[in-house]
Amino acid sequence: MKKFVIHGGKPLVGEVEISGAKNAAVAILPATILAADKCIIENLPSISDVGASVDILSAMGAQVRMLDKHSLEIDTTHLHGTSVPDDLSRAMRASYYFLGALLGRYGRATVAMPGGCDLGPRPIDQHLKAFSALGAKDAVDNGMIDVRASHLVGEEVFFDTVSVGATINAMLAAVMAEGMTVLENVAKEPHIVDVANFLNTMGADVRGAGTDVIKIRGVKKMHGCTYSIIPDQIEAGSYMVGAAITGGNVLIKNVIPKHLEPITSKLEKAGAVIEEFDDSVRVSRTGDLEPLNVKTMPHPGFPTDMQPLVSVLLTLAKGTSIITEGIWENRFRYVDELARMGANIQVAGRVAVIEGVAELQAAPLRAPDLRAGAALVMAALAADGVSEIEDIGHIERGYEDIVEKLQGLGADIKRVERPANNMRKVI
Repeated sequence: MKKFVIHGGKPLVGEVEISGAKNAAVAILPATILAADKCIIENLPSISDVGASVDILSAMGAQVRMLDKHSLEIDTTHLHGTSVPDDLSRAMRASYYFLGALLGRYGRATVAMPGGCDLGPRPIDQHLKAFSALGAKDAVDNGMIDVRASHLVGEEVFFDTVSVGATINAMLAAVMAEGMTVLENVAKEPHIVDVANFLNTMGADVRGAGTDVIKIRGVKKMHGCTYSIIPDQIEAGSYMVGAAITGGNVLIKNVIPKHLEPITSKLEKAGAVIEEFDDSVRVSRTGDLEPLNVKTMPHPGFPTDMQPLVSVLLTLAKGTSIITEGIWENRFRYVDELARMGANIQVAGRVAVIEGVAELQAAPLRAPDLRAGAALVMAALAADGVSEIEDIGHIERGYEDIVEKLQGLGADIKRVERPANNMRKVI
C-alpha cells in the first residue's frame, strides 16, 4: 500500500529536468524487434510502463543490458516465439505495439487485448484494418489478438479516425513489407515523428511523419542503432500547470518548446507568464487565473492527456470554463475527487462546466488513472492543508521520480508505504 502525502499551499519554485517521452518509449522498445540486432536506446524514462515493455522483451528472449538509469542495450537477434506473455501484455495499453513489430519481422504475432488506464473502449479496428491491407489475417479469441501473414505487401490505408496507436502499428508492420505503403489520415503527435526517426535510423524508409500522409518504402533488412528519445511533452505540461496553479516560478528544462505550443497557448490565456528558450521554458504566475474554453483534439490540438491537468487549474479561475473531451469518453472520472476538495464541476457526457472557486481544500483522494492522478497531485499542491492520494501506481506508470522532482521545487510531498507489519515507512 503506497500513497502520497502532500502538505499544500506552497508555490513551486526552482528548476526541473524533464524525462524522455513515455509515449515514444513504449513504441520504440517493441520496434527494436525489427532490427534483429543490438540497439542502444537513450533518454528512456525510468517508469513502470518502460519496465513492463522491457519485461516483455526479456520474456521473449531479447538480451537487455542496462547501461545507466536512462539507457539500455537491447539485442533482439534471437527471440523464441511470437506470442507476448498474457499477464505482461495486459499490464499496459502499449503492449499492442508488439503486434506490429512481430508481424513486420516474422509475419505473425499474438498479444492480449490492451490494458492500462480505463478511459473507455480502446478499439483496435484501425490497427487490424492496416494489417489486413498489408495482407494479414486476424482473429480475436478469449481476449487474445492473433495476426499472421505469409507475405506482407505495401498498400494504401486510409484511417477512419485519427489514431496514434494505429498509425504507429501500421508503420511497424510496413517497414519491411514489399513495395510502398501509403498511410492517410494519420496521427501527427511528436512521438509519431520520433518513432519514424528511430525506424529510419534502423534502416527503414519512412517519410512524411508529422503530416497527414506517411509513405513507407519497404526494405529487406533492418539493423541496430543508437537512438535518444525526445523529451516528454505531457510531463513538461504537468509541471507547467504545477507552476501556474501554485503561483510559482519554475524553469522546465530538457524540452522542445515547439512540442509544447498547444499547452503554452492555453496556459498563457489562463494567466500564466511563459518564457521560451532553446531547450527550456519558464512558467510563472502572479495575477489571477482566467477561465478558458478547451477542446481536446489530435495534435496539433490541445492534448487529451493534459485535459485533467488544465481542468484542475481552471477550478481556481475567476469565472466559468468549459472543457470538451474529444478523444476519450471516460476522461472525467477524477471530477468526484475534485469535488471532495471543494471544486465546482458539472459533467454532461463529454463536456465539463467548471465554476471557479476561491480555493481548494485538502482531502483524501484516489488516483483513477495516470493523468488524472498527476492532476490530483497538482490540486493537492495548491490546496491548504494535508491531502493523501492513494492508487499512486497509476501515476508512477508515467512520471519518473515525481516525488523527488517536486521536492526539488520546494513541495512538501512524501511517498508513504505501509509494509506487511503495518509499520509506516516514509520515503
